[in-house]
Amino acid sequence: MKFRTALIMAAFLAAGPVLAQSSTPPAADTKPAQHQPGTPAASSQSAAPAQAAAPAEKLDPAKEAAIRHLLDLTEISKMGDNISAGLAREVQNAVGRGLQQDQLPKFMDTFNQRFTAAAPASKVTDAIVPIYARHFTLEDIQGLTKFYESPLGQKLVKEMPDVVQESQSVGVQMDQTAAIKVLRGMEADYPILNQMLPPDPNAPPPAAPAPGDSGAAPAPPPQKVQPGTPATPNQ
Repeated sequence: MKFRTALIMAAFLAAGPVLAQSSTPPAADTKPAQHQPGTPAASSQSAAPAQAAAPAEKLDPAKEAAIRHLLDLTEISKMGDNISAGLAREVQNAVGRGLQQDQLPKFMDTFNQRFTAAAPASKVTDAIVPIYARHFTLEDIQGLTKFYESPLGQKLVKEMPDVVQESQSVGVQMDQTAAIKVLRGMEADYPILNQMLPPDPNAPPPAAPAPGDSGAAPAPPPQKVQPGTPATPNQ
């Protein structure tokens, strides 16, 4: 199942840049065609292919260059390489469960070569550029670039991955603790949770036995032997 998911992710990554570039919203001055009297109106279904086939808006070269420079400063231009590396690890982990270990290196070499050709990492950056162009003006990009070129901006780029990772770890730990606490409060209604949840470290320890109480059943009192009656041998 995990291998199948990895292959689906590979296919999606290969199609991602194309989908992102083809999803540019139509220009604001686009007007619907007017219906001429005596002419059958065109259905909305027939008009859809024409709109989908419309070419993407041409990006100003100066703005594109500014965006690419900003992506390099913020290291977002490495996103494609990071995604490819993470996907390759997922594929290796999934396939490694089925292939013999001596076959895995050759398999991964072939996969990486073909995957790089099918979905170059640079295509991810190509897909990100028009997204930035839609959300930021050239003046915005220039202002962001000025900040990220400063020492503080470079420190932010360097430290932010660790900040995000540590923040996520803290958040996940808090949520896990809260979820387990809530589930423990539901054990009375759902006894099956007793088998699923880890031991409660805050639960009181079992009561210690009383002094001299070994936990064994008390021995019966010795029988009294009547005079003239042979004693019963111990079993």
